[in-house]
Amino acid sequence: MAQLRLFAAARDAAGTGRDEVPGDTVADVLASARTRYGATFEAVLGTCRIWVNGEPAEAEDTIGATDELAVLPPVSGG
Repeated sequence: MAQLRLFAAARDAAGTGRDEVPGDTVADVLASARTRYGATFEAVLGTCRIWVNGEPAEAEDTIGATDELAVLPPVSGG
């Protein structure tokens, strides 16, 4: 299972900052996360960038058991 890291609004929507989620690709892991965390998480996910092991990721990228998938919502500063 992939190590899922959630930040800011994604963490709030899921109720956790870290979890293990099944899936063979980025898309699979995110689909499992949507099912696990529900509609609020799904809404936030639409605005997020996804990174795997510190690099930008695409939906079809393969995920292994030791990979870390990070969900990063937009950040505003000021």
